[in-house]
Parts: sequence; structure tokens; C-alpha cells
Amino acid sequence: MRAIARFVSGLTARGTAWITLGLAVVAIAALFALLPKSASDSYPPSGLPDSSDAAHVTALLAEFPSADATAGILVWSRDGGALTEADKAAITANAAALAEQSIAPQAVVPQFSDDGTAALVAVPLDATAAEDDISATATELRATASTDLPDGLTALLTGPIGFQADISNAFAGADFRLLLVTVIVVAVLLIITYRSPVLWIVPLAVVGIADGLARIVVTALAEPLGITIDASIGGILSVLVFGAGTNYALLLVARYREELTHEENRHKAMLTAVTSAGPAIAASGGTVALSLLTLLFAQLAGNRALGFACAIGVVIAVLFALLVLPAALVVCGRGLFWPFVPRAVAATDERHHAAAKQGVWMRLGRGVARRPAAVAIVATLGIGVLALGLSGYRVGLSQTDQLLGDPESVAAQEVIDASFSAGLTGQTIVLTPDGAVEQATTIAGGIDGVESVRPGESSGGLTRLDVSLASEPESDSAFATIEALRDAYASAGGDMSETLVGGSDATALDTNTASAADQALIIPLILAIVFTILALLLRSLVAPVLLIASVLATFFASLGASNVLFQNVLGFPAFDSNVILFAFLFLVALGVDYNIFLTTRAREETVRHGTREGMVRALSSTGGVITSAGILLAAVFAVLGVLPVVALTQIGVIVCIGVLLDTLVVRTVLVPALVFLTGDRFWWPSHPALARHSGGAQ
Repeated sequence: MRAIARFVSGLTARGTAWITLGLAVVAIAALFALLPKSASDSYPPSGLPDSSDAAHVTALLAEFPSADATAGILVWSRDGGALTEADKAAITANAAALAEQSIAPQAVVPQFSDDGTAALVAVPLDATAAEDDISATATELRATASTDLPDGLTALLTGPIGFQADISNAFAGADFRLLLVTVIVVAVLLIITYRSPVLWIVPLAVVGIADGLARIVVTALAEPLGITIDASIGGILSVLVFGAGTNYALLLVARYREELTHEENRHKAMLTAVTSAGPAIAASGGTVALSLLTLLFAQLAGNRALGFACAIGVVIAVLFALLVLPAALVVCGRGLFWPFVPRAVAATDERHHAAAKQGVWMRLGRGVARRPAAVAIVATLGIGVLALGLSGYRVGLSQTDQLLGDPESVAAQEVIDASFSAGLTGQTIVLTPDGAVEQATTIAGGIDGVESVRPGESSGGLTRLDVSLASEPESDSAFATIEALRDAYASAGGDMSETLVGGSDATALDTNTASAADQALIIPLILAIVFTILALLLRSLVAPVLLIASVLATFFASLGASNVLFQNVLGFPAFDSNVILFAFLFLVALGVDYNIFLTTRAREETVRHGTREGMVRALSSTGGVITSAGILLAAVFAVLGVLPVVALTQIGVIVCIGVLLDTLVVRTVLVPALVFLTGDRFWWPSHPALARHSGGAQ
């Protein structure tokens, strides 16, 4: 690393910093120009493993005559009022017009609710044509259904087409909106942090270019590998690159500014900054990237895609922080820090390290050192109280709970719930051997929660049964009915045991099951990776255990606090199925970042001043920059809330709370208290404090 640092800092030869920037510009321009660009898919497939029943049903249905069919469901109502004769006439006329757009005109017949308050029409459509431009399809259906309606009568679109259209609309312009808000948040926080009207431009520009390059590289590599990068993954990728990249920039700039107060030559100051902060930045980025790569072992394709995309993004962010940013800062000179330009005030290394940085962080460190046990107990109790908020938590959102606001498809589903069967818009499909159709129909009809069973077409020795459930799509009660169906067919024996249950509710259930399996596999892998990197970096077996325990405590506390917030303030009834895994990944990997920044500096100071004083000095030196980085990262993840998708909002809120808790409590007081309590044993089996007696670090 030192040779690279000498080159990018301009010490190898005159102008090498300029050469670095020139090479970077050429390479970046070439990648932007040559790599293929593709639009994000805003409505990706479920990505279930082939072994799941729902995925098996989907594959078999591809051979059926109606394989390319989907449906739009139109609902008319008067906001709970009774439909008039004029309303019914208009609905019947518009249903006839909708039939002309359908692939099965004879099936487009209006159904009026028993209470006389609503009407419903299902419009079968060609799936390929409809999904090629889902927005246009939805607009056409809404326009036809709303033609010449009497005053007060409204038409709403739901079903597969309605929900897909609303999800697409939720992500319409999402990239620009998310990027704009992220850039504004980062710019404001950098200006506040640096107290300079100029300095913030350089790290923001470097990180912004890294984000743009990451998007292009990810999409270019994903397509030939068969990986789908949808809009939600693109949003998380941008937030992660901006958050992590800016964090690394803050750490480097802070160390560079510190070295400028001891070194007149800015090139030498940058060399020291890169060689001192570089290993911590590389280790932190490596921890995050390797943790993300564990998602490649996940069952769900969406999890694998997220791991693939974000790992590439973090690597690019680290490269820009260690190669492009140092060269840019050196080229701009000391004046970049105006009006608080750092000046060299000490010439020797001894005076550099002898003077402890006074201030609030030094006083805090000394205060924690005086009463470490009391501080550790109070901090742990506070974290434990927050974790109690997990009591009664639930995982899994119904279809109508997945979008924020009041999208049309959700409003229409509420009308159906009130006036028809809640499960009318769901789709449960049973595939049974041709010789067992009658028995399969009887079994399904006898299951609690099943409203109707209708035999349909056959293909390849299998017959399709269309089953209507009484429960809201993707609700707990719908899942219970799906499980009861599967159990009943499995226990029937003979040909019946070959019967498969699929459809939208079964797909959601299998997705939740696969997500739980991914958590059980990925979480231990992440912990093993974090432990290994910490052990190698700190040359200790005790430190990694304590640091991981502190990060796990932060994770559970942030989940508990978020659960209370979601249920009592934001009205979210449960966590989305993937949120806990993603929150764990980001909180543990990014939370360990701050511990790495702190403890690597503490180890450096311990060599000269001992463990106790070394931690105090490390907290004094890194407290301000790590706190600024944590606040910035929390704010950047909170930006995910600008997208009207509950899962992204939940990830943003959990990570925001967790990062703030980790930055302001765990890393600030709990970790130092644990170090003070364990003393030199914190570094066992190495003994860095002994190096000051022997003349070298161990």
C-alpha cells in the first residue's frame, strides 16, 4: 500500500498526483462510454428457488394454453353507497367495452355485490403484451372503465395489472429523486462537518462519480450473468455507495487535516494519512463487501442480486477513496480547507504523538475511564430496554401493506374486502394429475378458508384447479390455508401426493420461507467473516468477540425501537420478509466499520501510551469524524424513505436508528468502557502495549 500511497500523494515523482487523476479520468470515461447500459426492471420476478412448490407450478403452467394470460380487475363503487340503476347500466356498458380489449371477451361479465354497493369485472389479458408496457395497459383499462360514469361513481384498477402498475409508478423517476435527495443531504452535512464552502465539493464529486460508475459496472456485469437488478436494488446501491464512500472520505480527510498540522509538505502529509487510515478503510470496505457476497449463497434471486450489486459498489467506493480522492486533495492544496486552513505547528514525530488532542472527546474518554463498569452497565441496560420493543413483532406484509400512501390497487382491494370475498383478487392454482381431479376438488373444498374450487384446462397429464380463498391476498390467514391445502394433498397418498399448490399467495408464502432459510444461513456467515477480519486486523481474539457483541446489541435495539415506531406511529403491521436480513447485513458490516476506525487507532496509540491512554487518545482523535460519519450515514439511509415502498422505508429507518445508536452510544462509551475494563487483555494474545518497551509493535 505504501508504494501506491507514494504515487497518488505525489511523492514518487513530480506530478504523479496529476497523473493519477488523469489516468482515473481516462479509465472512468472509457468505462462510461464502452460498458452497456440497461434500464432497471421495476417489477422483478419472485426469484424463488426451483425446488419450491410455487416455482414448480409456475414452470409447469408455462405449458398450459393460458400460460401467457394475466388479468386486470376493475371495481366500481360509490364510497359505500348503494349503486343506482344508472350506475349498473354504465358499468355494464363499460364492461362490454373492456371485453373488446380482452383475450377472453366472454369472461368479461360484471359481478354485483350482494349488498349492492360495488361491482367487479375481471379482464383477462395477454401477459406478454400487457407487461411490455404495464403503465399504458393500466391507463387504458382505467380510461375505458371510467368512461361516461354517473357523478359519484368511481372505477378503480387492482389485481395483477393494478398492483404491478402501482409498483412501477412507485419507482417512476425513483433514481433521480433518490439521487437528488441523497446529494443534497450529503452536501449539507459535508458543509457542516468541514465548515468550508469549498472542501465538500471534492469528496462529493468523487463519491458521486463512484456511484455513477458502480451503477454502470453492475448493470453491465449483471445482464450476462443472468442477474436482475431492479429499481429497489439500484436505490440501495446508490445509498450504500454514497454512505460508505462519504464515510471513507471523511476518515481520510480528517487524518489528512491532522497530518497537515504537523507536516509542511502536503504530499508527505497525504502519504501518512493514506498509510495510516488506508488499512482501516480497506478493512472496513472489505468487511462490508465480503459480508454482502455471502448473499450469493441465498436461495432468493433478489438477495443474490443485492449482494452482487452492493459488493461491487463498495469495492468501487473504497478504490475511489484510496486512489482518486487522495490525488484530488493533494492537487487542490491546503487552500481547499479555507477558511480554516491547517498549518504545521510541530516538526517531529515525537511532539506529534506526545500531544493529546484536548476537547470534548478527550474529556468524555477520561470520564468513561474513571467509571467504566458503571458506564458499561448503564449503556447495556439502555440498549436492552430498546430491544424489548421486539416483543410481539411480526414478519411478512400482505399485498396491500407493501406500498405507502393510498395507491389505487390498495383502495380497490379494500372495496373488494368490504363487498366481496377478500381473496377474490388472489390467485391460488392447484395442479393435480388428470385422474385425481374429482378427489383433489373435494379435498380443496373441504379446507377451511377455501371459498370455491373450479376445474380448468389440462396439459401434460395435469389439470389446473382455480381456487378462491376467503382471506386477503398474502395475509397470514391466506398462508395458513395454502399450508392446509398442501398438507391435505400430501397426506392423501397415491396420485394426490403429486398435487402442487401455487399461485400468488403460495409464491409469497414460499418467498417468506426461503427468506427465513437465507437468514439462518447468511447471518452466521457474516458473523464469521467479521470475526476473522477483526481478528486479523487487531491481532486479537478478545477484541472481535466484544466488538461483535456490541454490534449485535445495537442490531436488536434498533429492531426493537423500529418495531415500536412502525406499529405505533407509522402503522406498519409487520416487518417485510427481507428487511431483517438486510438490516442485519448493513448494521453489522457498517457498525463494525466505526469500531475498526476506533480500535485500529487505539492500537496505534497503545504502542506509545498503553491500552488505557491509547483508547482515550483514539477516542479524542476519531470521535468527531466518526460521529460526523455516523450521522451522515444515518441520514443517507433515511433517504430511502422518499420511495413509497414499505420495505425500503423500513430498511432506511432501522439502519438510521442503528447507526445513530452505534455511533453515539456503543462506539462512544460502551466500547471504550469494555476496553478500560479488560485492559491489555483486550488485545490478547498480542501485546501492543509492550512494544514501547521493546521498540516495535507486536
